[in-house]
Parts: sequence; C-alpha cells; structure tokens
Amino acid sequence: MTGSEPSKARTAPRISEVLATTAQEALEAKILRDVRQSPVPRHLAIIMDGNRRFARANGLLAVEGHLKGKDKLEELLNWCLEIGLRVLTVYALSTENFSRPPEEITQLMDLFAESFRKIGDDPRVHRHHIRVRAIGNLSRLRPDVQEAIRYAEERTQGYVEYFYNIAIAYGGREEILQAIRSIATDVRQGRLTPEEIDESTVSRRLYTQDLPDPDLVLRTSGEERISNFLLWQVAYSELYFSDVMWPGLRKLDFLRAIRVYQRRQRRYGT
Repeated sequence: MTGSEPSKARTAPRISEVLATTAQEALEAKILRDVRQSPVPRHLAIIMDGNRRFARANGLLAVEGHLKGKDKLEELLNWCLEIGLRVLTVYALSTENFSRPPEEITQLMDLFAESFRKIGDDPRVHRHHIRVRAIGNLSRLRPDVQEAIRYAEERTQGYVEYFYNIAIAYGGREEILQAIRSIATDVRQGRLTPEEIDESTVSRRLYTQDLPDPDLVLRTSGEERISNFLLWQVAYSELYFSDVMWPGLRKLDFLRAIRVYQRRQRRYGT
C-alpha cells in the first residue's frame, strides 16, 4: 500500500457525498421550476409524524427528535414561502398526545413556549406579513404556553398575506362537538332554526372558520391515517403520504408532494 492510498480512502466518501448533494440540488431546482408553472395549493395541512421514531432510529432521546422536528418546521416555512403557498396548518399536538409520559409532555410544553415566542419575533413573519394562530383546546396548555401563543397572535393579528396555523391540543371530533354545542345554543335561544342549519353554519363555527379548506394533506412517517385532524375540513382534500419521518423530510420530498397534487384531477366527490 502506498502512502497516498489511505488519503484516497478517506476522501472518496466525501466526494460521493458532494456529488449526491449536487445531484439532489439540481433535481430540487428542476422540480421547483415545474411546480412554479402550475397553481400550488391554497391551503396545505401537514400531519408531522415520526419525531420519536426518528429519534430512536438515530440513537437520540425523544426530546431531541422533537427538537429536530421543530427545526424542520422552520425549514418548511421557507419552502412554502418560496412557492407562494398562502395557508399552512400543521398538526403539532393532538388531544390524544396528552397520554404520553409526563416528562415528555413537560419537554413539549417547554418547546412550544419557546417556539411561539420565537415565531412572534421571526423576521420572516413580519417581512411576509404572516398571521400566526394556534387552533385547539388551548385551555389544556400550560399558562406560559398560552401566554406565548397570545404574544405570537397579537404581534401578527393584522397580517393577511399568509396564514400559519399550529394545531395544538387539537382534536377534530372535539372541534366538531364544539360547533354542534354552539349551534344548539343558538337554536335554544331562538337565534337559529333547525331548518337554517347547513354546511356553512358548521364551517363558520370551526377553528378555521375564515380559511379555505385544505387542498392537500401531507402526512409523514408512512402511516396512512388522518388521526382526528381537521375531520370536517378535509372532506375533499387530496391526500399524500410520505414514508420519511418528519425530521427527515427533504425539500425534494416536499416539492414532489406538491407536484403530485398539481398532476391530480380534483373531482370533489363527483
């Protein structure tokens, strides 16, 4: 073996990695050009699944998986802005997630309190006039998380260019039940008759009352379920399931999901 051979062995993987990265970036650029030539979804909803499995697969603690997931969400916001996607709703914490170990819930609450404060100060949010809102049963959250949510919402309440919704302590059935209770109260008090109740009556009482229904629902991690997410709103949404765990989602994966949506012919149940 010559003296130069060990050096070659060490540099070869690096060269292959550079080539792979260059090829991926070229493909991303091509798909991005294709995506920009057709209408993008007005409203994208994402079930961000797989933080804990990603952590286990990479020898990390569960909280580290959630941190990686938070970082990925910050990346995703850039991708959405790049293609002009105006409404983004992400599933951050379901009502069922409260059954997880208390230590993990505490870590998640710490993460949410920090993240909402950060998004309220994010220069991108103010530069692009993004309205930030949390949707769900917010009374179940820690007081400091509720305060951080108020901070982000108040700082962005006048923005109407883009909409960024974080579903937290959220359950689709609970949301519909809340709408039903509101309608029942109005009927009992004579403000509404049963004959006047229609789809718009229900839609106006949901957390997403002033937003279009999602055009596309993207779920990561390989699971193919809606998992109690926006049950009323996704009646006619296109569904796209990705095998990658949420923290491992690449821009290329995101753009492919958008391109698949653009190639579908939406039939709205017909």
